[in-house]
Amino acid sequence: MTGFCRAFFVFFFALLWLDAVIPAAAAPEPRIVNIYNFVRDNDYRLSDSRAVLFQTTTQQVQLLKKAGLPATFALQYDALMDANYQNLFKGQTNFELGCWWEIPQDLAERAGLKWRGQHEWDSTANVGFSPGYTLAERRKLVDVYMRDFRKIFGYYPKTAGSWYIDEVTLEYMAEKYGIIASCNCKDQIGTDGYTLWGGYWNQAYYPSRRNAYMPAQTKENEIRVPIFRMLGSDPIYQSGNSAGMHTLEPVYQDGGGGSPAWVAWFLENLIHLPALAFGYTQAGQENSFGWDAMKSGFIQQLAFLSTLDKAGEIKIETLADSGQWFRARYALTPPSAVVALNDWEHENRKTVWYDSRFYRLNLLWQDGKFFIRDLHCFDENVISPTHDTALATKSLAYDTLPIMDCAVWSDPDHGAKGMWPVSLSRDKTGSPLTPIGEPLVTELSATGLEIRQPLAGGGTFSLVCRENKLICDGADATGQPLRWAWNLMAGPEQSAVLRGVTSSTITYCYKNSSYRLHLAKGNCRRAGDECLQLTPDHSGKMVLDLDVAN
Repeated sequence: MTGFCRAFFVFFFALLWLDAVIPAAAAPEPRIVNIYNFVRDNDYRLSDSRAVLFQTTTQQVQLLKKAGLPATFALQYDALMDANYQNLFKGQTNFELGCWWEIPQDLAERAGLKWRGQHEWDSTANVGFSPGYTLAERRKLVDVYMRDFRKIFGYYPKTAGSWYIDEVTLEYMAEKYGIIASCNCKDQIGTDGYTLWGGYWNQAYYPSRRNAYMPAQTKENEIRVPIFRMLGSDPIYQSGNSAGMHTLEPVYQDGGGGSPAWVAWFLENLIHLPALAFGYTQAGQENSFGWDAMKSGFIQQLAFLSTLDKAGEIKIETLADSGQWFRARYALTPPSAVVALNDWEHENRKTVWYDSRFYRLNLLWQDGKFFIRDLHCFDENVISPTHDTALATKSLAYDTLPIMDCAVWSDPDHGAKGMWPVSLSRDKTGSPLTPIGEPLVTELSATGLEIRQPLAGGGTFSLVCRENKLICDGADATGQPLRWAWNLMAGPEQSAVLRGVTSSTITYCYKNSSYRLHLAKGNCRRAGDECLQLTPDHSGKMVLDLDVAN
């Protein structure tokens, strides 16, 4: 039995198992998959790296050609200038050739810059990534890459990806060389020295001209290059600095892209659960892992994806095709969602992510309760720390504006963090609302998502995510307004960013950026040293205004 056949049967039986837990539903909007493989020429972490990396990319090319699937291969400059890769890719018609924007020694030196790395390619953030260079140097590096890419292939690449590309570089690539799409790393805290946390969690967004990690709210201040989020993150477990790597990358065998059961679970959620504008994930693998580490998972994934593509349940396309589609359809970043209502770890966890150009929200069910695990707001006026200045540190960190951040504000000495929906007694103390049965997650419109949760003892609690607001409502078993509140529990970390509380507004300041959470309906108050309490109006309804800049 061939590898593809074996993978197909593994996937088929995994789907039979999952059919019992995920209800099938027609997806009104596309479910897009990019197979994205970025290509380095050498890696100091591997012996005989040039041979290992070239063999890996060659195997990926051969398998994708055999499967007849489109893919994007993004070339780092050292691979671009290697005749082996040039010969491998010239004449290929099913693949997009893009730019992988890490800075190796030969690119820096051809741009007239002194190399500061310890190796020919150095993963240190202020050496290997564009923010580590001055604005003039960033543009020189782009000019050299684009000039040589065009000499070799006869055109400029349409896409550029990296763990992180700064806004100055990205806008220059777009304006001078016609880049139409980009991609950056999944949200993470500290992995490999790179922190991206609090941003548009999945799918794609138009970045601010002042900050490539911050979604823009207006056309005037956006770079018209959608940035797609890489690596296919597990919506339940790939949160913050949690243990393990739970992504679609084929090298991860335990709860990741090398596990057929996990991949089937992940793709079923992608296909059948609400996503609003479109569902999206990125498959593929960087060649630095080597073929032996990724072979099994890569072959299985191609079989899975090919089957789903032929059935019309997903659309496999290049990053350039996705970028062109996004630009043609959306003038502003559209709201999107990622939903998982069953748990591959069988711990009865569930989650819903909602993203818009104004905020992101994450609702989590665990241990018989539910709460808001994450709420970050976006403001296009916040200037990136490396917008005008070269990164001086060996690690990079970009974030947004926290209202609730369980990942960063985690501290077991100060109790359970989160925004907890509580039932209020007359003295306004609260006990967490207890869910019973399954939540119902519904797309109300192209931009609105509703989560309705039945409660123990009768009644329901609902959250409606709109583009710039969150509407919360509670009713008891008789349909009367529920006495409830949000308790924002985040200890001293929350107190550190808090600047003031009135009956309708909470003001914050984070890294010199001021913002506010306004209650269009409802009231807020301090409820102790480490708790803020938000209560609804007399009808049981609360409206949080999440356009924090206005």
